Amino acid sequence: MAGALKPLSGNRGRGRRGFQAESTINITPLVDVMLVLLVIFMVTAPLMTVGVPVDLPKTKASTMTENDEPLTVSIDAKGVVYLQESEIAMDALVARLVAITGANPEARIYVRGDQSIPYGRIMEVMGALNSAGFSKVALVSEMPQTASTGPKLKPKP
Repeated sequence: MAGALKPLSGNRGRGRRGFQAESTINITPLVDVMLVLLVIFMVTAPLMTVGVPVDLPKTKASTMTENDEPLTVSIDAKGVVYLQESEIAMDALVARLVAITGANPEARIYVRGDQSIPYGRIMEVMGALNSAGFSKVALVSEMPQTASTGPKLKPKP
């Protein structure tokens, strides 16, 4: 790996002293591995976001900082429930969450609901999670645009 043996020109490979160590490093395998890793990260990076399109309601609450990756339950505009990115039936949601968390009632679960669906649908999901014993359930919303980042409104004359 770090070097190769090559015959001495005068001895033509005969005897014990016929080979001399070559002191150059072959970096081709290193470059190959790095290129493969680069391609893997380029392909998987866009997949690391939650892929369910949900129009979240705006709120003025402060943002939360969490270190662990939480479980996300999303409800789209049609009322379909998703666990992370995969669609799931409402009656199978609790069983799947219990299996994923290992029946840990302290697991953090975020509920993302489209702002156009009825409030009762979100409460149905929250009630199912609460009845399963999950105590750390949080609703997700978007921060409203502030005056500096939002659209400029013209005053009425």
